[in-house]
Amino acid sequence: MASVMRSVLSRGYATASTVKAPIQLNSLTGTYATSTYLAALKKSPKDLEGLAKDVEAFDKKIKEDAKVASFIQNPTLSASERSQALSSLLPSGSSPILLNLLTVLSENGRLSSAPKVFADFNSLISAYRGELEVVVTSAEPLDNKSLNRLDKALKDTEVAKGKTLKVVNKVNPSVLGGLLVDFGDRTIDLSASSKVSRFNAAIAQGV
Repeated sequence: MASVMRSVLSRGYATASTVKAPIQLNSLTGTYATSTYLAALKKSPKDLEGLAKDVEAFDKKIKEDAKVASFIQNPTLSASERSQALSSLLPSGSSPILLNLLTVLSENGRLSSAPKVFADFNSLISAYRGELEVVVTSAEPLDNKSLNRLDKALKDTEVAKGKTLKVVNKVNPSVLGGLLVDFGDRTIDLSASSKVSRFNAAIAQGV
């Protein structure tokens, strides 16, 4: 993982000792994300915020543009083909650090991991901004009224004090109904699937 960090940082933006990440991410994608975060913050907080916007935009593009998603996931392209395509995919004026990140991922054969790297990078940005990300998993998308009610309820908790809540709604039909709420180091399982599991376990114990 140290070599990954050197690969991103060695492109002239930062050294690992000059700035620190707000949280520690131990996964490989977390190492890529941390290196990228450090490179941008070393330049300036403004550069970091600019990079965050570009990461968000490109991540959205991957999710919404089938051609971009196909390119990211395509393992058959040569290194030169990927390099040329990456430069054309990013809008003019995008952070060069984002291009550096994608280039390093491409060179290491891990371009398909870009969405996971972006997710880890966003976790770093949230911590940097003093945000507490709340991931709400539901069987169907929640409306704004429901999300606002949840936001209000969570603001009164001890773990949320002094932080700005960032509520993210993820859809997973397997929860069946109810909600699965992850925030901080806590998980609140209010899903119907968990109730079914507990019921089945009780039945099994009684047999």
